[in-house]
Amino acid sequence: MIIVPESMITPPSDQGVPFSLNLPAGQNSGNQNQETIVVPAQGGTSGSIPPEIPVSEPQAGSTAENMDSFTVPPISPQGGNPWPKRIIIVLVLLLFVGAAVLLGRIVFSQLTAPQEVTITYWGLWENDGIIKPIITEFEAKNPKIKVQYSKQSHRQYRERLQAAVERGDGPDIFRYHNTWVPMLKNQLAAVPETVMTASQFKNTYYPVATNDLVGGQTIYGMPLMVEGLGLYYNEDLFVAAEVTAPPTTWEELLALVPKIAKPEGTGFAVSAIALGTTGNIENYSDILATMFMQNGANLAIPKGKEAEEALAFYHKFANPTDPVYTWNETMDNSMYAFANGKVAMIFAPSWRAFDIIEMAKQVNPALKFKIAPIPQLPGNTVTWASYWVEGLSEKSTYKKQAAEFLKFLTSRESMIKLYAEESKVRLFGEPYARIDMATLLSTDPFVGPFITQAKDARSFPLASRTFDNGLNDRMMKYMENAVNAINTGSSPQQELDTVSNGFSQVLNSYGLVTSAPAATTQ
Repeated sequence: MIIVPESMITPPSDQGVPFSLNLPAGQNSGNQNQETIVVPAQGGTSGSIPPEIPVSEPQAGSTAENMDSFTVPPISPQGGNPWPKRIIIVLVLLLFVGAAVLLGRIVFSQLTAPQEVTITYWGLWENDGIIKPIITEFEAKNPKIKVQYSKQSHRQYRERLQAAVERGDGPDIFRYHNTWVPMLKNQLAAVPETVMTASQFKNTYYPVATNDLVGGQTIYGMPLMVEGLGLYYNEDLFVAAEVTAPPTTWEELLALVPKIAKPEGTGFAVSAIALGTTGNIENYSDILATMFMQNGANLAIPKGKEAEEALAFYHKFANPTDPVYTWNETMDNSMYAFANGKVAMIFAPSWRAFDIIEMAKQVNPALKFKIAPIPQLPGNTVTWASYWVEGLSEKSTYKKQAAEFLKFLTSRESMIKLYAEESKVRLFGEPYARIDMATLLSTDPFVGPFITQAKDARSFPLASRTFDNGLNDRMMKYMENAVNAINTGSSPQQELDTVSNGFSQVLNSYGLVTSAPAATTQ
């Protein structure tokens, strides 16, 4: 065995390549009897055994000191070609990354996929059975959205609605009166343009709806129906008085009063029309508001000649000294009196027909009546609007889903289906709110007059039977006091000063200006 001094070894390179040993100078480099050895590279595999190297035996007389140098042959790297192993590692990494990406996408899609939600819809008047078919169809087309309908009582509805919304447990979509926008300004969410734009709204609904529900480019609600006042008249009483057609102007109506009215004692056996008082006339505030607007009065500030004339005109029918005196406070409620055949004409909304028919079954089964548009003044056609609207909650967690349901609910197809469902349980449904549906009902004997009047309709917060304990009810009280005071001898001018001041306070309390323009001549 050859022992090599440590000082003679050239340190191995970092790559572990073979190295040479240098022997002292002067040694016989031409000696043929050399011994060849291999020195393993440092850093080799621990525990590996180098291959046996044949060593030639030295010639006699030769020694290690006679050797000039040793030549170490190159050694092939252990393990063979490294590329297959590297390729396998890369493929494994790619497979791992791909699997991680795929798993991430699956998890992300699960997290971002639409989840089933339930939205709540508060309604008034309609039972669940009427709304259910509409909801069922919507849910079939939108399986991730469920709608829970809840018919609410009208008692303290506005207050309960606002409180529930503010608590965060209110409905996502709800019905409210067209005059309530100022009261619900903090609870109403804007209708998104995905449902309808302001421009589309203007072309879809009657002008009164645009005036009531659109501010700038913001829509605050969408109506399913339109409602107002119609002139109900008793056909038999008209025939008895030889009246062949309902009056279309106030002048014609005044001319009918002496023909129809039949005084009896301090009252009337038959009254021509229910006008002039408050306590026994349903919808008196709606009637008065219409008269004011027809005469060009500014209801926001009901003072001046036009307002005084309108109030005095209403009083005429309950003034015992007036030639058209035909009503007083001793008469029955106007609805009951009409059903009983005691008054020939009343003003009422379409749905009052149901009450009249039911009462007539008990007291006057032979009653025959028709409905016509209300009388007008020459050159200024103004009718009344008081209707209910569907709105979105500002505090809803599911605004997008609620908006989808609102869009479906107010579509032409849904309105037709809703009207059909309503007509299954009563004489007729709610008159259509959309302009493009007017021809479908314009000739209907009950609904037609309200549809034909809708294009000229206007509204104001003097709407009866909203039960809001707020804007409408407070304004109505001022007008009621004025009418009652005039009937006891006060002047229209004096009473309207009080009404005007009261209106101003109420309107200002809801952030409404008191300089609304008067009804203009069309």
